[in-house]
Amino acid sequence: MTELERVNVEKRLSDMAVYNGVAYLAGQVPDDPSLDIQGQTRQVLSKVDQLLATAGSGKACILMVHIYLANMKEFEGMNKAWDTWVAVADAPPRVAIETRLANPDYKIEVVVTAAVP
Repeated sequence: MTELERVNVEKRLSDMAVYNGVAYLAGQVPDDPSLDIQGQTRQVLSKVDQLLATAGSGKACILMVHIYLANMKEFEGMNKAWDTWVAVADAPPRVAIETRLANPDYKIEVVVTAAVP
């Protein structure tokens, strides 16, 4: 059995758990919720990059992405930031869902699952 590792453990959650060659990221939200959707998306994807690097993985190893948007009208703006981040050959399966987020100023939250080579 592979050892379970938790990263950035806080009172209620960890930013990531790594187990059996898979990294499970908690929902990542922007640090600056005053930014527009592209800015918030860039911040969130940067956090994803950092966490995956901590696990010894990267965006080319992403298995699945769940994108939560506060307003589906922001979908195209989010995609503009996404498209500059993801390599076409490595575009992972993903879903985008409109929902209310924990902070009303958040426009996006992203949950990622990735292989750890």
